[in-house]
Amino acid sequence: MAWNLDDFDYVLPDELIAQAPLDRRTDSRLLRVQPELADLHFADLPTLLNPGDLLVFNDTRVLHARLFGTKDTGGQVEVMIERPLGQHEALAQIRASKSPKPGTRLHLEGALDVEVLGRAGEFFHLRFPDSDDLVALLERHGRLPLPPYIERAAGNTDESRYQTVYARSPGSVAAPTAGLHFDEALLARLAGQGINSAFVTLNVGAGTFQPVRVHDLSEHRMHTEAYFVPEATVAAITATRAAGHRVICVGTTSMRALESAARSGPLRAGEAESDLFILPGYEFQVADGLITNFHLPKSTLLMLVSAFAGMDTIRRAYAHAIEQRYRFFSYGDAMFLTRTAP
Repeated sequence: MAWNLDDFDYVLPDELIAQAPLDRRTDSRLLRVQPELADLHFADLPTLLNPGDLLVFNDTRVLHARLFGTKDTGGQVEVMIERPLGQHEALAQIRASKSPKPGTRLHLEGALDVEVLGRAGEFFHLRFPDSDDLVALLERHGRLPLPPYIERAAGNTDESRYQTVYARSPGSVAAPTAGLHFDEALLARLAGQGINSAFVTLNVGAGTFQPVRVHDLSEHRMHTEAYFVPEATVAAITATRAAGHRVICVGTTSMRALESAARSGPLRAGEAESDLFILPGYEFQVADGLITNFHLPKSTLLMLVSAFAGMDTIRRAYAHAIEQRYRFFSYGDAMFLTRTAP
């Protein structure tokens, strides 16, 4: 079936876009979508899982990826790191009145002199000072990049709450937000109930916030993101399936990593780049369940969950969530979805 952008549109009142986290991570609401809609709290998650089920988390850590400064000509610039390239270079988005040319020097945050080496598609290739590792420089001088629909600057609370409690692999410019609902106590409860855990890493790029610019979705090309699936995770998934239990992805990023790693046959461990674009009709290879937040209208993530749970199911769930005043997007509430056959 041919899909267009309007198939994935809905009207969301602005006041339902969560602007800040709740006091406790597990205070969020959780909408169980199948077999029928049920309004729960995230602390109720253990009641939806069975001993032997496997939760797959994305352990990426959000970088201090936003930097402000000036060009050597004096013009103002805003830099958003897309991804590190080794210890001293990075791809980045740059906002400026005029695009900087190769050789331009950027003076960022009053501390970093950065050289523009050239362009790589829509991104700029930058070289940072070799006085320290790039990630260390960003942590010291950069700013936490909240999503564009959060209409405030990042504050002290965001430093901890816009990271998952299990974040350990720095490389993302946006949090894997389904994981923000888990705290240490909930993870301990799940483990005590016999729920197993495994990890992948998918480094979320700034492209995740770029709008889809084509009406005919067959013409859309996904941005690429680096991912890593460990051997231990492949082994855990294989054992879970052999025992007849479920593999449940915590977030669309975990799902994209696993589905990308199974794209050409059996699930394989290793590092690669994902440009996987999932639309309804896609046949999922790995995930049986998905824990996810509510996604933007016309976004590729809304398309993914519609493929996973069914178009009508997602439309019904979103209409219910709006009617019941759920909180949307990164700091918002969550859904528990079960895979539906295409």
